[in-house]
Amino acid sequence: MSYQALYRVWRPQLLKDVVGQEHITKTLQNALLQEKLSHAYLFSGPRGTGKTSAAKIIAKAINCEQAPVAEPCNECKACLGITSGAIVDVMEIDAASNNGVDEIRDIRDKVKFAPNEVRYKVYIIDEVHMLSTGAFNALLKTLEEPPSHVLFILATTEPHKIPLTIISRCQRFDFKRITNQAIVSRLQYILDHDQVEADSEALMLIARAAEGGMRDALSLLDQAISFAEEKLVIDDVLAITGAVSQEALREIVQSVHEGDTVTVMQQLDRMIGEGKEPLRLVEDLVYYFRDLLLFKHAPQAGDLLERAKVDEHFQTFSSELQTEWLYATIESLNASQQEMKWSAHPKIFLELALMKIVNQQISKKQSIDVASSNEVVSLREKVEGLENIIQRLQKQGIQPAATEERQTSPQRKAKKVPTQTRVATARVMEILKEADKKSLQNVTAKWADVMERMKVKNVPGHAWLSDSKPVAASKSTVVLAFQNEMHRDMMDTKFREILEQIFTETLQEQGSFITLLAEQWEKVKEEFVTEKSSASGDETDSLIDEAVKLVGEDLIEITEG
Repeated sequence: MSYQALYRVWRPQLLKDVVGQEHITKTLQNALLQEKLSHAYLFSGPRGTGKTSAAKIIAKAINCEQAPVAEPCNECKACLGITSGAIVDVMEIDAASNNGVDEIRDIRDKVKFAPNEVRYKVYIIDEVHMLSTGAFNALLKTLEEPPSHVLFILATTEPHKIPLTIISRCQRFDFKRITNQAIVSRLQYILDHDQVEADSEALMLIARAAEGGMRDALSLLDQAISFAEEKLVIDDVLAITGAVSQEALREIVQSVHEGDTVTVMQQLDRMIGEGKEPLRLVEDLVYYFRDLLLFKHAPQAGDLLERAKVDEHFQTFSSELQTEWLYATIESLNASQQEMKWSAHPKIFLELALMKIVNQQISKKQSIDVASSNEVVSLREKVEGLENIIQRLQKQGIQPAATEERQTSPQRKAKKVPTQTRVATARVMEILKEADKKSLQNVTAKWADVMERMKVKNVPGHAWLSDSKPVAASKSTVVLAFQNEMHRDMMDTKFREILEQIFTETLQEQGSFITLLAEQWEKVKEEFVTEKSSASGDETDSLIDEAVKLVGEDLIEITEG
């Protein structure tokens, strides 16, 4: 078989070709030039980021006939032999399949012998975390005091599984995930070399699917080229990766936001029917919502988006969404993603997660509609109350304001107190003659129950009544003081029958009430106390007595004049 996979053909042969790890390659190049290499290195990091490739490049550089050099020449016998694997002094060992004590003891026994073909023996142990405890112990002494002609390079994707005694004897380099931009740049370089055309969006999608690994990116590119016709386009990559296009993500996210359950379920079923994995789909959704949230807060950070491409629709859609909803949606999908990983039916969990979010949107819209309808009802009730007031005033002989202005002489007349207010004030004065503290305490103690009953029977009535409080009471009647005249009038006319029924159920004998404004109550109370005090001989004591009788001694503070 003459064909070689792209990741083998384009495996880095120089440190400068190890993409995205400049912080490591520069350090190693300086060490090679100055011949200050450590006896043992630990390369850790995600798969496909260049750990083993860098190890082989170092093996060539220290054994190159041109040494000391920052890069191997790849032309001398030593470099060519190490590249082809013909030189036995450079050994690459897979710890996953050679993890026993015997294999490591064999290395320990042979390490003391001088190299046969080159200057340095190099042992590259891949996936070193797979070694057994006994094998690590056998390796420990050799790492601590190796011969001068030996170099150990350990590579792992899980450094936390390596004993600290091993790590402390190595110079450690952490390889990081390669950025999407760096991967795309490398892929474009390879395609230009092979004279293959590709859309930049398709290459970006490959980079995202590779999740920071160059080897994975090259494998996907190899597969996509084989699948494509003449030019590599985004649909080719979507087909081989199982990813979801931005258009499809936009449609399903918009349907979720609109609370369209049927459309959401149809779109989800279609995607899964096309071969999209539920786990991959929920991951794409989480990243898309993340992109919406990030762009909403930082529109200038478009290059940090993972799944979305900034276009006019994306900008508009992002501005329409509420931050709180995006936070809650991401958290909900993330929780479902964790459950899906251990479920035999991940599709069901994804459906449940989306339906939960959709139902929350539906409930929110219904609440808004109810609030709007309540506002309409409230306005209608206010209009009805005003009409009733006008009709009652007309029956009492008071003309509308326009007529009164025409009949009024040019000289401004003194403002008259409305008849309704005079009648209410007179009635309150009569009730105060029979009022006592015990009756008011009974009303106050049961007022919460009164409000709750009103809320159950009539929500608008509860809203009007919330503006009032009981300020005085006799054994049969309660005095309610209102802050707002409109609220008082509505309670007097539209809701009187309901409130009197509730008073009878809750307060028994105190089944009736009279209303007035809070400022009127203060005047009536002061007038009543003054009248009582003047009727008795001692004004000061009578004022105090009457005040205590009305509101209780707990609320009275006596100061010396």
